Amino acid sequence: MQLYSTPSKVASLGCIYLADANTDWKQSSLSPQQIAYVQKNIAQKINTIHFNEFGDHTFVIIIENKPDTFGAQEQWRKQGAKLNKSINELKLSGINLSNLSKESMVAWHFAEGFALANYQFLKYKKDVKKEKHTLESLYIFEKSLPKAKVEELQNLIEGVFYARNLVNEPLSYLTAPKFGELVQHLAKETGFEVEVWDKKQIETAEMGGILAVNRGSIDPPSFSILKWQPDNAVNEQPIVLVGKGVVYDTGGLSLKPTANSMDFMKSDMGGGAAVVGTFYAIAKNKLPLNVIGLVPATDNRPGQNAYVPGDVVVMHNKLTVEVLNTDAEGRMLLADALSYAQSLNPQLVIDIATLTGASVMSVGTSAMLIMGNANEGIKSSLKESSFEVHERLVEMPLWEDYKEMLKSDIADLKNIGGKFAGAITAGKFLEHFTAYPWLHIDMAPMGWNFQTSGYRIKNGSGAGVRLFYDFLKKQANSETRSEK
Repeated sequence: MQLYSTPSKVASLGCIYLADANTDWKQSSLSPQQIAYVQKNIAQKINTIHFNEFGDHTFVIIIENKPDTFGAQEQWRKQGAKLNKSINELKLSGINLSNLSKESMVAWHFAEGFALANYQFLKYKKDVKKEKHTLESLYIFEKSLPKAKVEELQNLIEGVFYARNLVNEPLSYLTAPKFGELVQHLAKETGFEVEVWDKKQIETAEMGGILAVNRGSIDPPSFSILKWQPDNAVNEQPIVLVGKGVVYDTGGLSLKPTANSMDFMKSDMGGGAAVVGTFYAIAKNKLPLNVIGLVPATDNRPGQNAYVPGDVVVMHNKLTVEVLNTDAEGRMLLADALSYAQSLNPQLVIDIATLTGASVMSVGTSAMLIMGNANEGIKSSLKESSFEVHERLVEMPLWEDYKEMLKSDIADLKNIGGKFAGAITAGKFLEHFTAYPWLHIDMAPMGWNFQTSGYRIKNGSGAGVRLFYDFLKKQANSETRSEK
């Protein structure tokens, strides 16, 4: 979907009016009779009004003011998604959007939900014309949302869509080398830099965790290093984003059951997709921030010379890990990437991964987990962004008690902590490979949508892109203010 900024109504298209109980209807092009009808509906608590005059469609959406700002923003997104569905059912190709309410950012959030709900992944469909949405364009009045904001939102939406596309691609196409190739193409399109390591370079760097997981695959691993370092960056030390890139996870020799487990494991690179989608958005919007992304990628299979429970792996930072479950593979990749991040002299490192089923058991599909040793100010900022975009974070503790659960009889540590607190012990494992301010996001609860809910389309979610973009934008603004 394409968002456009327009000074006035595109005459050939219908219009969506966002309004509230105090709207001055003289600003609209509604007739006196239509205004009277709208006011009557408002009095009856009817919040969506639709006029269809010989194919000229007008929608009036009454915005409710809520004391919970984040809740209100999410409600506006949901209203946008709901109307997107209705407009596609009417087979319209485009429509105008005008905000007549007193809420200055309602057009942003409404358009956000409206556009996100229009996503489709039709690459492998035979009859694309039949299934493709007719809706292609949304024209937003400049008075409702400045042109620069419309362009920023467009780039952010496209970043989410790119992440969703990556997650939805099957392993038959998206191998680890292909992942690196696609990132290289995207870098050329958007302007960030990328270096993709092949297996030989990964071996030279002695990244034992990545290589161990890859031993069961016929495809080599890759390690993508993304860099957005504009001349006007307000931070000297980079913020580093690390994304798990397991392009498919069978569980290895600790094989998963197929139904409701292995059958959607092409999504196990959702963290890597989030990092790539974020780089698309920050580069297109020219965010003045020094950011580096790391995505270690491989599939996890039981073939070839697959690593086995009982193996001891020497990691990039020379710690030894006793492997007791080959399905706890994501942390093996992330650990090497987190160790490598030390060489970048980072200001902050945040990793994101579909890491544990235990995280889903903790919070269902309504939130993601966060834990780490970064200061409270950074944690609070990231949490605030999570509520801003409704990809909410719930913090879990990383007490020293959990370290005991990772002690191995024969190595420095083992890769699983036991039956209890699985999401926390996974985070505690990763902490062994950090020596800088660090946060870990377990996105498993929101990495894959089993059903469509509003603008959260079934299958690949693209979760993490909007969260990171909002956080990084605020960090850039904060750094700029501190310089002044």
